[in-house]
Amino acid sequence: MASTVPPIASGSSEIPARYALPEFPAVASANPDREPMDAFRLAVAKLISDAWQEPLEKIFNGVDTGKKGVDLALAVVRFKKGDLESYARQVTDSFQPNAAISAVVWQKPFLNFTLNKESFAYHVLRQISSSALAARQNPSSFTEAYGTANLYPGKHMLVDFSSPNIAKPFHAGHLRSTIIGAVIANLHEAMGWKVTRLNYLGDWGTQYGLLSLGFDQFGDEEKLKENPIMHLFNVYVKINQANTEEKAKFNAGEITDEASTIHARAKQVFKDMEDGEPKALAQWSRFRDLSIKKLEEVYRKLNIHFDVYWGESQVNKESMERAVRICKEKGLTCTDRGALLVDLTEYKLERAIITKGDGTSIYLTRDLGGAFDKWNKYKFDKHIYVVQAAQSLHFKQLYKTLELMGEEYAGRFEHISFGLVNGMSTRRGTVKFLDDILDEATDVMHEQMRSNEVKYAQVENPELTSEIIGSTAVKIQDMSGKRINDYNFDIRRCTSFEGDFGPFIQYSHVRLSSIERKNPNVPIAASVDEIDLSILNDPKVNDIMYHLALYPTAVRNAYTYSEPSTLVNWCFRISHLVGSAWESVKVSGASEEEQRARLFFYVQIREVLASAMKLLSLTPIERM
Repeated sequence: MASTVPPIASGSSEIPARYALPEFPAVASANPDREPMDAFRLAVAKLISDAWQEPLEKIFNGVDTGKKGVDLALAVVRFKKGDLESYARQVTDSFQPNAAISAVVWQKPFLNFTLNKESFAYHVLRQISSSALAARQNPSSFTEAYGTANLYPGKHMLVDFSSPNIAKPFHAGHLRSTIIGAVIANLHEAMGWKVTRLNYLGDWGTQYGLLSLGFDQFGDEEKLKENPIMHLFNVYVKINQANTEEKAKFNAGEITDEASTIHARAKQVFKDMEDGEPKALAQWSRFRDLSIKKLEEVYRKLNIHFDVYWGESQVNKESMERAVRICKEKGLTCTDRGALLVDLTEYKLERAIITKGDGTSIYLTRDLGGAFDKWNKYKFDKHIYVVQAAQSLHFKQLYKTLELMGEEYAGRFEHISFGLVNGMSTRRGTVKFLDDILDEATDVMHEQMRSNEVKYAQVENPELTSEIIGSTAVKIQDMSGKRINDYNFDIRRCTSFEGDFGPFIQYSHVRLSSIERKNPNVPIAASVDEIDLSILNDPKVNDIMYHLALYPTAVRNAYTYSEPSTLVNWCFRISHLVGSAWESVKVSGASEEEQRARLFFYVQIREVLASAMKLLSLTPIERM
């Protein structure tokens, strides 16, 4: 769908002449109608390309944001050799101040450009406000908001993330997959992809045969209804302990009948499940349904949703058999102690089991069959798995096997990996599950809110608000660093209002939202054309305006590198910049024209911060 935001070049009659930028030839890597900074980069590139008689696109790709105090810069040495100063003079001598550029300076080896601050502010604020209006008029489209770009219309992406095991509480690895996967899905929608969010549950395998035996021995129907995941987890711990003790006795010769052991019986129960035995499937199905219901409560707290709950159990048996058959026919397999393996040693990917000795399936078998099932159903253009880095070998084996099988969709997969999270515990130091972590973060936020009775009384739903801030705290701590890095979870730090943590971002949005409430008699301008932009000529405002202009770049970079921390850092930076402007750029007490201009300015900042928060799967709040 084409953008409804008017173009910013001079061809638009809506733009006052003093702010109109020249018409530019189309440049593939530029998006001036959606990214104000690109329009000004094009203006700089046009000046240089005219002076040097070089292609505009070539020069455009060399124009970058400058260091502190410099708006845009170009390294002359990147394009010219020899007497760099003479080439620089060709640009400076031909320069005349215009609606885009107010000054150009040669500072070896860079040409540094100062933008026309008032014109720059006009285009940035116009783009933000126009995009916000378009988004409200077309709420079903994800690509109208400022910073988004409808670059991939008609493309379909399947993202497989979270993927917890049923009957087991959420652990840290699945938390990271859930948070990062949600942002990656949102970023793809922001770029125009149709996205299907898939939760591929770990709901199949010998461990569920073991769990079934455990429930027969240790299960309690009332406890199962009360908290299914925790009860099944406790049952699994007990039966696993009994299994370990029994194995020791078997190895010591105290038990001689192997067929009667817990391990052998669990394998038989799983084989019954794979063979479709009704009783075995009925018990497993009940555990699965109860687990999903409980998991959905956790996802609600995290403000994350899925389009499809799938799982290893739902991979068609015929698809798995097909994969095994093709691997055999292609000569990809070998056997080892009764197991069938795909031999990938030629590709330095070791050998991978696809059928165990008893004929039952394993992870790779189900992933090979599942890939075929998903291709037939979705015909995806791209399929992303968001899974811990420790599983990298498995996905390399999967992709190489699909390639060697000759599957037409083999090249459409991508593994987005991430590091470990360590030390996930409560303030008491005891290791807990995600539910407990979220509950504690919520309680800490609630206590903090209650410390200010006046503000607390104004919050419509303090329990829900504290839950939102608590989940924000947990998620932002996870996303603050590069996703590939390990990090140490600290409940004390992540719930702090001091420093760069989740509550600080929510607080910044709350404070921006409060300006309208505190100035009810100040009319909000409908567009940037209704305010006097010269009023906003303030160094702190200029810094904020520049950072607002960098938001589309932050979104694009976060998308390109699947890196949520890029957006998190943008949110922290804008929050700090706004925080430093409160005292010098006040609305209350200013003149009527100043109030009108500054209120419009703060409203646009709030629009962009809220958009960034939503991409990060956060819920922006207005009071806390």
